Amino acid sequence: MAGKGIEHLTIRAVAAEAGCTTGLVMHRFPGRKALLMHARDLLHARTRVRVERLEAEAATAREALRAILAQGMALTEDSTQEARVWMGFLAASVGDEELIELHRKNNRAWRDRVTRLVVASAPDWPAEHVGTVVFALVGATEGAAQLACFDPETYDAEAQEALLDSMLDAYDLS
Repeated sequence: MAGKGIEHLTIRAVAAEAGCTTGLVMHRFPGRKALLMHARDLLHARTRVRVERLEAEAATAREALRAILAQGMALTEDSTQEARVWMGFLAASVGDEELIELHRKNNRAWRDRVTRLVVASAPDWPAEHVGTVVFALVGATEGAAQLACFDPETYDAEAQEALLDSMLDAYDLS
């Protein structure tokens, strides 16, 4: 899905990529929707492990906040591929309530993590301000990742990190 796009995510394409039969793939994934849900679950699980490690390694909540937001941007080839998978999943979710609900669940878990770190970084802020800042940070970093997927010359890693750092500075979270 990351390399060829959502329209090429088929049982046959997955089997060819894996070097196995379509029957073997269908044993685990009875259809395209099962493939999509697995891709989203796998992406969420990988991200969760990575952000838990980054958070544990950070000396402060602010360092953790920057690290986890940065890992969601398209700063490397791997994170760019993850952003493409995420975008493909969102596109496939249009009109599919089950896929939309899976997205909501995972997105809310992400937002909750960012919220917890913003509160730990700025414990005196009122809840409504925290919510606005979290929305801005999540929206900007996820948006930057999507833009970088298709125009990496304009939105390279340096530009994305400058955006993140300027937002953290503007909200006094650096």
